[in-house]
Amino acid sequence: MTDDPSWELYRSYLGVLREGSLSGAARSLGLAQPTVGRHIEALETSLGLALFTRSPSGLLPTPAALELKPHAEAMGHAAAALLRAAGSQGEVKGSVRVSASEVIGAEVLPPIVARLRAAHPGLQVELVLTNRVEDLLRREADIAVRMTRPRQDALLARHVGVIEVGLHAHRRYLRERGTPRAFADLAHHALIGFDEETPFIRAASKTAPGWRRQAFSLRTDSDLAQLALIRAGAGIGVCQVALARSHRDLVRVLADDFAYRMDTWVTMHEDLRHSPRCKAAFDALAQGLQQHIG
Repeated sequence: MTDDPSWELYRSYLGVLREGSLSGAARSLGLAQPTVGRHIEALETSLGLALFTRSPSGLLPTPAALELKPHAEAMGHAAAALLRAAGSQGEVKGSVRVSASEVIGAEVLPPIVARLRAAHPGLQVELVLTNRVEDLLRREADIAVRMTRPRQDALLARHVGVIEVGLHAHRRYLRERGTPRAFADLAHHALIGFDEETPFIRAASKTAPGWRRQAFSLRTDSDLAQLALIRAGAGIGVCQVALARSHRDLVRVLADDFAYRMDTWVTMHEDLRHSPRCKAAFDALAQGLQQHIG
């Protein structure tokens, strides 16, 4: 290895990894294509490694490039966190990055974020919708809403309540197909669920043996798509009870036979406890979620 490579070289490398070409990386990064090409050449020279090989479909990463990826991504998260912190010293302003599951992020957090922004107009909120647990220790997000208690000592966590999920269907569907009175009745209904086995399916099947992938007439890997199918009257699926209460046409079925409870936490790194922007967002999210859960 020669001189230590600068962050801009790694940034271009990540862009090519993500886009698969110099031109795609240049567009996504707002750089000229020759500049990205020079960055890749400089990084390869500095590291003494070949990072990409040309193919008819674009640039393919070498094994060395793939091995470097998580380390370069960690640098990217740290750089983004530095910029968010630098822009908000002493005031509730700047960017705060919040990670939440698809349903929480799309269905529950928007009004909470709207109230937060009304109270603090100088605050920008980056809302990351993912069912993957964002790594707060690596600063992939500043704050996360999680359905499991964090175990890391370096994280601050506030328990905001228990979200219960149950089986729901649209009133129209139940009028047309009837309301199941026992779990065995679900064999005669259109069920909505995941297209592959998930930890939720495995947990739910312990109390409801018939709730398994093979029984689902409609399958999707998206929680939001499942919710949309339920609202459309396509069948019976899983929905948060508190969320269903805000949609008068959704009816819970088999409440005594199917109930799944998820402890809900708002979490952030302890180093951010004195950050005005993060503290304001953390408190607003905790309060808003507590009100939602009831």
